[in-house]
Amino acid sequence: MSRVADVKDEARSRLRWFAVHGVVRFFAERGIKIGDPQAKLIADPVTRANPGVVYQEIRDRGKIVKGRVAYLTVDHGLIFDLLRSDDYRTVVVGGNLPKPLRAIERRTRTAALHPLAPPSLLSVEPPSHTRYRKLVSSVFTARAVNAMRDNVQQVADTLLDELVAAGGGTVDIVSSYCAKLPVAVIGDILGVPEADRDKVLEFGELAAPSLDVGLTWSQFREVEQGLEGFDGWLATHIAGLRDNPGDDLMSQLIAASEDGVYLNDRELRATAGLVLAAGFETTVNLLGSGINLLMNNPDQLARLQDDPSLWGTAVDEMLRLESPVQMTARVAKGSVTLEGMDLEAGDLVVCVLAAGNRDPQVFDDADTFDVGRSNANKHLSFSGGRHYCLGAALARAESEVGLRTLFDRFPHLSSAGTGIKRDTRVLHGFRTLPVALGEPATVSA
Repeated sequence: MSRVADVKDEARSRLRWFAVHGVVRFFAERGIKIGDPQAKLIADPVTRANPGVVYQEIRDRGKIVKGRVAYLTVDHGLIFDLLRSDDYRTVVVGGNLPKPLRAIERRTRTAALHPLAPPSLLSVEPPSHTRYRKLVSSVFTARAVNAMRDNVQQVADTLLDELVAAGGGTVDIVSSYCAKLPVAVIGDILGVPEADRDKVLEFGELAAPSLDVGLTWSQFREVEQGLEGFDGWLATHIAGLRDNPGDDLMSQLIAASEDGVYLNDRELRATAGLVLAAGFETTVNLLGSGINLLMNNPDQLARLQDDPSLWGTAVDEMLRLESPVQMTARVAKGSVTLEGMDLEAGDLVVCVLAAGNRDPQVFDDADTFDVGRSNANKHLSFSGGRHYCLGAALARAESEVGLRTLFDRFPHLSSAGTGIKRDTRVLHGFRTLPVALGEPATVSA
């Protein structure tokens, strides 16, 4: 019986991959040959290595460009408005597929939660979105985030003490620091036992490409494995917190209600999973990219060492230049005219955040890293409107404290080789980044 079940599961998975990713990949690979910009962004390895060329192609063609299956925009002002417009909704996985493929996706989907499927905050709109966000915001307050800043500092100091004790030298700064810092902080927030944190890291790594389209079969299988494992772990974790609540924010969220209505188990798993994954993914990518920028721009690091008050602006500049989330999308709710183009209900608009962040109409010398840039905080990296990132303040605090503490402890930190970028299109960051720590600075007692 188990063998038959395995065969059925394999067949179901292949059908789902075909409907959601396989067809998209097939047409994207052909679209590359005719120069379709969206096809390049989906399946062209050359574009993946240097997307700026395609971003400029789109910019040269106008504020909005029609691809084979979606509209694209790299214009900062247009993206800003789209993210706040009530004429558009967020994307739901499989929601924009042709009807036959949509039917296959629905029949073959697993029970595991997906970040782009309801009840995830990323995929729902009011009134559900309003209710979920209000409950999360009642726990994830500015005061709570500020209180976490001391915890971030303690975790950073401990991790760097461990590097010093290990003898320093050459390390992969992503695995030894960038990943450990946010998972420890968000783990404390959500009551994740230390023994489970490596497991959460593993699930997160597997599931990271879940926001992409056009995955290969092997990538898809890893994503499904990560999502199913993460969902199962979350169910057990939440059940444990229900029985033995702590003083963590997850326990508070379980107990929170609006007019006597609580989040059910599926809503809790979706919300906790998104907070955990987003809180980790955004920060680990930003830390790695920030370290790389500072190693490659020693003049800017020197400015920060001379004037530490610039660290907050520097983090915004890092978010602008190396957006941890490269793009998002919106779907027209009905017929609407956008920059002279007539869109129908269901039409998809891809907002390339990373390109909007380098719009020369908004940012002078847009490709230059400037830790004192006066309008660095105009970046789009945390999205906007009702879907503005709930964890933005925490991500900024973790990155500012984490980077400042690292370079204070290791002021001569330098590159020890070429890093490896993550094999994802929506999420952007380093999978590995070798550095030479150099001599540590003396830490006063």
